[in-house]
Amino acid sequence: MSFSNTFDTTNTGSGVSNREDLTDVLTILAPEETPILSSANKQAASATFVEWTVDSLSAPNTAGISEGADVTAFTDQFAGRAKLGNRVQKFRRDYMVSDMQEAVDSVGPAKIAQAEAKAIRELKRDIEATIAGTQDSAVENGAGTANALRGLGDWLDGAAGGVPATFQTPAGSIAATGTPFSETILNSLISSIFRVSGSANNLMLVADTALRQVIADFARTSASATDNVRTVNYDGNSGSIKLSVDLYESDHGVVSIVNGNPDCMPAVTGGTANGAGYLVNPEYYGIHELIPMGSTRLPNLGGGERGFVDCALTLGVYHPGAHGYIQAIS
Repeated sequence: MSFSNTFDTTNTGSGVSNREDLTDVLTILAPEETPILSSANKQAASATFVEWTVDSLSAPNTAGISEGADVTAFTDQFAGRAKLGNRVQKFRRDYMVSDMQEAVDSVGPAKIAQAEAKAIRELKRDIEATIAGTQDSAVENGAGTANALRGLGDWLDGAAGGVPATFQTPAGSIAATGTPFSETILNSLISSIFRVSGSANNLMLVADTALRQVIADFARTSASATDNVRTVNYDGNSGSIKLSVDLYESDHGVVSIVNGNPDCMPAVTGGTANGAGYLVNPEYYGIHELIPMGSTRLPNLGGGERGFVDCALTLGVYHPGAHGYIQAIS
């Protein structure tokens, strides 16, 4: 014989009268952090192509000057200057809520203000993924190709088009795809950056998940062929042992280790998935905003409230040699 149940809510029976238990908790299952964007200096832009100049110092001269020697030759101190630039890219996210949805009670809630706020959060992730990308810049052609900015990966790969060799990221500051990453490699990258900029105290390593796990093992194992377990002093008054690495103290400065947004870090080929990272100095890159992030409401034509959020900006890498790039670990 049939019996009353809770699972059949489409046919006659007790299930059709069961109340819904829907809590007021709304969970978004997506990472939202934007460390590269958040750490960048912000400036205003006034054109769709933003440019900046770079210069360098000549090598030290240790030769002496003879007594009574006149100055017969003169140096053009600005001969080594170069001009770099990046295209301004426009970003946009739209949103809308029907008039009926605006009127009813909902979890979250799901009103126009919440739709607008979610679009802004999505827009920030779009920007983070773009500036952390490996793509080259593109020029608007009026036939479907829009202005696109050059991503950090393309600036730091040691072969950035239009960047004189003097200002490109040196090979010593790049851990090429498939490099067996170790503490020795990390120290070499930091040292290479120091040799270019003379400072490494402000470095920040934005690491994807696989790279971060390898760096965390620096606290557990020694860099030797036998991979011996490293001794850790334990405070008996403490309830836990910290084996993660948030600050790495190298020979040439302290590096902050932060998690890159896994949805925004560049995809890699030929190496361990999620094994990329950027070793950046926030003093030497910034965001130039032509149109600051804002929201525009559009007319309600009868279906409900709608609008969009947008901005236009570009990434300025003021000296590619002041940064390092871990393309992918093996």
